[in-house]
Amino acid sequence: MDLVIRDAEVVDGTGGPSYRADVALDGGRIAAIVKEAAAAGCQRPTARRTLDADGLALAPGFIDMHAHSDLALLRDPDHSAKAAQGVTLEVIGQDGLSYAPVDDRTLAQVRQTITGWNGDGSDVDFDWRTVGEYLDRLDRGIAVNAAYLVPQGTVRMHAVGWEDRPATPAELDRMRRLVAEGLEQGAVGMSSGLTYTPGMYASGAELAELCRVVARYDGYYCPHHRSYGASALEAYEEMVALAREAGCALHLAHATMNFGVNKGRAPELLALLDEALDAGADLSLDTYPYTPGCTTLVAMLPSWANEGGPEAVLARLQDDETAEEIRRDLEETGSDGCHGVPIEWDAIEISGVAAPGLARFVGRRLSDWTTARRLLIEDRLGSTILQHVGHEENVRAIMRHRVHTGGSDGILQGLKPHPRAYGTFPRYLGHYARELGVLTLEETVAHLTSRPAARLRLTDRGVIREGYRADLVLFDPATVAAGSTFDAPRTLPVGIPHVLIDGRFVIEDGVRTDVLAGRSVRRTAR
Repeated sequence: MDLVIRDAEVVDGTGGPSYRADVALDGGRIAAIVKEAAAAGCQRPTARRTLDADGLALAPGFIDMHAHSDLALLRDPDHSAKAAQGVTLEVIGQDGLSYAPVDDRTLAQVRQTITGWNGDGSDVDFDWRTVGEYLDRLDRGIAVNAAYLVPQGTVRMHAVGWEDRPATPAELDRMRRLVAEGLEQGAVGMSSGLTYTPGMYASGAELAELCRVVARYDGYYCPHHRSYGASALEAYEEMVALAREAGCALHLAHATMNFGVNKGRAPELLALLDEALDAGADLSLDTYPYTPGCTTLVAMLPSWANEGGPEAVLARLQDDETAEEIRRDLEETGSDGCHGVPIEWDAIEISGVAAPGLARFVGRRLSDWTTARRLLIEDRLGSTILQHVGHEENVRAIMRHRVHTGGSDGILQGLKPHPRAYGTFPRYLGHYARELGVLTLEETVAHLTSRPAARLRLTDRGVIREGYRADLVLFDPATVAAGSTFDAPRTLPVGIPHVLIDGRFVIEDGVRTDVLAGRSVRRTAR
């Protein structure tokens, strides 16, 4: 054997009671599990190396069901933001916007559009255009494993452009082909960002057509739906009905109920989901364990102001008359970019800027439209924000749900990123399980491991079982905690000394090694 982890408290990912065991690894897989080996006095497995895990819990590696590490995995071999949390697999290509499939025009536009999420990519060699080529690039070696969703907004950008209109039959055929090609090349499903342009210009009928393609490949649809504010329940209902019509599995991204209009309304959402599940829906969701959201400042604008793409947005912002129309939509009507709720400027905190000369804005709350407009223009739409609009009672209620999984929605850009990027998984374990008892430790681990593995149709990950991949995390249940805070968001967690991918240490004694054991995890048919 390569390694024996001795006397660990195994939290195996099933949700069942933990047990003490020796776990032996060989060839990147779990080769043997000997329960209560010391007490039973039985023959204990031996290996070239033994790790004493007395006092530590051993769990399957955590799966981040909603990540924005699409470029970070390429530019940052260390990637301790996720590796140090015990994350061994991220699902990227989220919110309908990412970097494949593209042509040269689309790539330039998407790079500018999501600069606030991932930077402008000037430090990345974009030597791919298709989904398969992007996954091949990941296979050269990355910090953690990654699965990819075909981004519907990018697909629409590619086939239709930035116009707010129905797709023509030829354009719809082109989108179907792009989605099918991405799934054939290994994507696990399709994402949408339905408060982000140009993806939000798609009708429900258009989305259903694309979801039928996803269903044919046993993938799943992962929408950031049309509102998390006004009419949020109706937006959830639309996605459930759409998936039912298309016969497609559905995974609801960062399934929150935000803004004042939704305070205390999580039970209504959960009742809606339970009704769908009881009727046979293939449905799951993810959340992050924090109340503020995080996105780009330009995403707050009404969709009509984004038509035509980034340069058209900047032109509208520079025109006083048009800028006043945008202000009225934001402050008086409630723009569709801000979830139909009139914007509260003091709830918006600048977390990052693209232009170094604007760093003085980071950490400041916005005071009015004049300041926001100026920042959008000077930063060429590259600013990221924290939006303080969540409710703790909703967060706790939703994380208890029977199909809940964990997703960081972690944006790694900016001088002051959301702490969820560095703290989601230890916060679930430390704050919500140990300190508050919202879930038991065993339940929490299941939410972060076997449940997401089931959604991704992974048959050899997510559970500690003989023959499964040795993607594992060792943590101290008594001390594990997020180190990241809103004041110090890049602080690494405590209480997670070891993380392994394919049986190789990526975190050892709390320190990131130089191992790049991560690869793409591609769709597998049932």
